[in-house]
Amino acid sequence: MQILAVIPARYASTRLPGKPLLADTGRTLIQHVVEAAQKSLRLTRIVVATDDQRIYDAVKEFGGEAVMTRDDHVSGTDRVAEAARIVGDVDLVINLQGDEPEISPESIDLLVDVMVNRPEASMGTLGTPIFDESIYRDPACVKVVKDDGGYALYFSRSPIPFHRDGKPLEGQPWAFLHLGIYAFRPKFLQQVATMPTADLELAEKLEQLRVLENGHRIALGIVSERCVGIDTPEDYARFVERFKQSSHKS
Repeated sequence: MQILAVIPARYASTRLPGKPLLADTGRTLIQHVVEAAQKSLRLTRIVVATDDQRIYDAVKEFGGEAVMTRDDHVSGTDRVAEAARIVGDVDLVINLQGDEPEISPESIDLLVDVMVNRPEASMGTLGTPIFDESIYRDPACVKVVKDDGGYALYFSRSPIPFHRDGKPLEGQPWAFLHLGIYAFRPKFLQQVATMPTADLELAEKLEQLRVLENGHRIALGIVSERCVGIDTPEDYARFVERFKQSSHKS
């Protein structure tokens, strides 16, 4: 089974310009992401999709594979779809975030398993239990509600489900946190890229709602913990410190 991972990477970032090329660890951030993905047992090819020559050159310099895409994509999914067209015939496409250098290879492999075990699923993603109420109430943390069959019912920045009695049952999570990793059947990925923007997507600023609003289902796998993304200079500084500490231990 040919499983392609595409990592969309843009130079522009409102809160952290040039994020993929930050290199306080001695490696660029995008290299860390690629190296984390390379630990997966299921991926057969990893490609960085970018519209910036500096990122393209940096990936080539450390021996990674990169493709140049258009500079007018409105979402990462659109960029991933173009990259998949450039690469050609594969069985599954995994969309990895370019700012998650500590993505767990086990999480990637679990998502692949979700799609392999559910051949009827056109798209899949991951979630993790929320036991911290502050995360549950944080609009920057996207929540996902699932059905008993393991499919996503809805994604929201709001605290869902709402606990009428004030808190969940003893030992139960407040909710499930959505993790920004996706799996697509190749044909469906191209279909998503052509779907019109949906009202719910515009309201929540969550592009996966485009899929639900257009009547499609998203399979959901559950992992034990989240991956920390890099959105701000403070996030990056903490990552650098964690990297240095882990390097000293090894």
